Amino acid sequence: MIDLHCHILPAIDDGARSIEEAVAMCRAAALDGCAGMVATPHQRRAGWWNGDRAHLASLRRALAAALDRELPPGTRFEVFGGAEIRVDGQLLAEVEALAAAADRDGGTGVAALAGSRYLLLEFAGAEAPEAAADLVHELAVAGWRPVLAHPEHIPWMAESPATVARLVSLGAFCQVTAMSVTGGFGRRAQGDTWKLIDAGLAHFVASDAHDLKRRPPGLSRARGAIAARWGEALAARLCEENPRAVVEDRPLAAAGVAAPAPPAEERV
Repeated sequence: MIDLHCHILPAIDDGARSIEEAVAMCRAAALDGCAGMVATPHQRRAGWWNGDRAHLASLRRALAAALDRELPPGTRFEVFGGAEIRVDGQLLAEVEALAAAADRDGGTGVAALAGSRYLLLEFAGAEAPEAAADLVHELAVAGWRPVLAHPEHIPWMAESPATVARLVSLGAFCQVTAMSVTGGFGRRAQGDTWKLIDAGLAHFVASDAHDLKRRPPGLSRARGAIAARWGEALAARLCEENPRAVVEDRPLAAAGVAAPAPPAEERV
């Protein structure tokens, strides 16, 4: 498994507070079956602008070096760069600047997932769906692959799967949160997440880990829940195959929206 959304860079946002905590979070993810994590610090949010990509890359390299020392010998675990990018009216200009940058670890501005064409976007609760559709369309036309972070926590997305379906039809992908799948964020978030999975609108499961206790790393429980309800093939796609396509900068194997098999209890 590969975790595409986690706050493991130390002392840079509301995630890991130290290199020691960051190492412990990565160790927990590795023991849970993850082969890698994409470090996605908040970007373009008040207090966490984090626009210095060279600094982000330096923190990632320091974490990777610490993991080489701390993880058991033979453990294969990779830390990729990235960001959770807050959406606003200036985002398109920054994405255009990213496309023109020769060194993806240098300069300032937004960071793509693992240096790919995938961008993890965090919408707030007040955006107009039409503005979101325009942004997704413009990014897709420019060759980017926008990924909607935790739509089950964005009210105007959670309340309208049809709105999410329109964004997906325009070129977006959806990342749901592992704790939402398993009920760790409550029944409402779980129900909204299950609706997205039922509709074929979930493309990735990620932890959105911030610490070791309240929002910990780990995907295995969510993967098991998806396998039990929707089948092993979908669990592998959301937790392994699609995330691997992101870090290898490939299109997803199945284009468009394809509804998963019905839950096991509904099969005849």
